[in-house]
Amino acid sequence: MEVAQYLGIWMDHSSAHLMEFTADPIETKTVESKFTHPVKEQSLRKSERLMHNKEQHQQAEYYKKLGEIIEGYRRVLLFGPTEAKVELFNTLRADQRFAKIKIEVEQADKMTENQQHAFVREHFSKN
Repeated sequence: MEVAQYLGIWMDHSSAHLMEFTADPIETKTVESKFTHPVKEQSLRKSERLMHNKEQHQQAEYYKKLGEIIEGYRRVLLFGPTEAKVELFNTLRADQRFAKIKIEVEQADKMTENQQHAFVREHFSKN
């Protein structure tokens, strides 16, 4: 079995779809943020400050979990429709453990799973 060197991650603030670029077919694994809409509403009812603190804490956990996965790859593509990819990129760049990993960021719209796979395949095939 071939060891994956490349990882594509389509992400927003609520979930990340991880796709290893190896032999076909590409499989998708999903990592969910714990800061869901119901959690946000419940926190907001208590206080806006509490909601923002909870959101920051849970986003940090989400990015940490993704970082632990990314450590095992040489090249990573972060793409998606929100600023979550840039926030994760900045978090990783501040950590020396990721200095040797080539991390690229691209803007992308909402996509079906097949479109995400094609995006990852095209990106890593051209390099």
